Amino acid sequence: MISATPAFNLKVVLKETGIAADTLRAWERRYGLPMPQRSAGGHRLYSQRDIETIKWLMRRQEEGLSISRAVDLWNEQIASGSDPLATLAASSTIPVQYQSPDTTLDSLRAGWIDACLRFSESTSEQILNQAFSLFPVEAVCLEVLQKGMSEIGELWYQNLASVQQEHFASNLVMRRLDALLIASPAPTRQQTVIVGCPPDEWHALTPLLLSLLLRRRGLNVLYLGANVPISQFTDTVKNTGADLVVLIAQQLTSAATLQQTALALSSGKIRVAFGGRIFNLRPDLPSFIPGYFLGNDLPAALEEIEMVLSGKLKQRQPKAVSQVHASAQQAFASKRGQIERTVKEAVEPLSISPKDIETAIHFLGENIDAALQLGDMAHVSAEIDWLKGLLQSHRAPDGQLAHFLQTYAQSVDQNIKGQGQPILEWLTSEVEKLDVS
Repeated sequence: MISATPAFNLKVVLKETGIAADTLRAWERRYGLPMPQRSAGGHRLYSQRDIETIKWLMRRQEEGLSISRAVDLWNEQIASGSDPLATLAASSTIPVQYQSPDTTLDSLRAGWIDACLRFSESTSEQILNQAFSLFPVEAVCLEVLQKGMSEIGELWYQNLASVQQEHFASNLVMRRLDALLIASPAPTRQQTVIVGCPPDEWHALTPLLLSLLLRRRGLNVLYLGANVPISQFTDTVKNTGADLVVLIAQQLTSAATLQQTALALSSGKIRVAFGGRIFNLRPDLPSFIPGYFLGNDLPAALEEIEMVLSGKLKQRQPKAVSQVHASAQQAFASKRGQIERTVKEAVEPLSISPKDIETAIHFLGENIDAALQLGDMAHVSAEIDWLKGLLQSHRAPDGQLAHFLQTYAQSVDQNIKGQGQPILEWLTSEVEKLDVS
């Protein structure tokens, strides 16, 4: 551990670091870094940690940062619970657990993912500390944290990572982003943006990251988190004087609640922007939601938000859902309980647990209802892989998913007959795809 004991006078520090005395005094006066103690006679006394702090700031200047930005970077890391000198301290006392072959963002991301999959909190934090000391906050957030979580999610989807590993990594990311958001400079612009998730959306990483990036652009950002109810939302916007509401949905079901929220806010003349995973999977989905679609990635979203706030974009009118889909949704909602009971009775011999059968039936019902609300049953196709994964995890025999979907179709036809035509057509097409594959 680097000593914090005051032991060196100014002459030693100047010789050790090469910094000019006037520059060092200016740093201490303007930024409070370093913070030397005083001897009984009033002379400055510096610790080894003070010396290493000065060297750290000078290295950041050599990399192209201004001293004020280097100090901000130092303060952000301290506020996030990490020590900018941790790597240096570790190398002087104990062997470093992780040694990157280079210091590119790609290599740091690969090392961070590996540490998360091994549940090594200390190593993953050390890698992030190194990344934030070398690169701008925005670059690390997008290239290491966001892409890293996306890669871990893909490993989970391929059954190469567990839910526990994904949750471990996600919690580390959320903790770091929370700290960075708290440590962000005060807003320098007058505009206020509210960011959150619509009802029933619990994946809050993307909106939190977006809030951080917007805050770092000087905007006043109010981050509301996951599962924001529609009730009193309009009042909240008016009371805070918000210029824009940004909503993020990752799933089809939360895209449907986002649509409801956007309709409620738009009726009060409140501007809404939206995005998320499901809109990337279904490019025609945004046309059914009032507001501004933010694009397929965070950099695009940031620029779109700037355009909206500048007043340069005109909001388009959303498409109306066909009467066929509206009627099917009404009929399905009224008979859904009976449909699901019929399905459960018919598929209990499947090789998965009764609890998982109930989950699968509920999942499919929620997505069917959302797809009908959003005007196209094909939207469910983007989510059907979840059911495939459930059966694969139970090593279910081939054909069980097709049997499940056929049983569901029969129950729909039995309970709502002709009004369920969009549902029946979609279920039939999915069974045909499975038969071909």
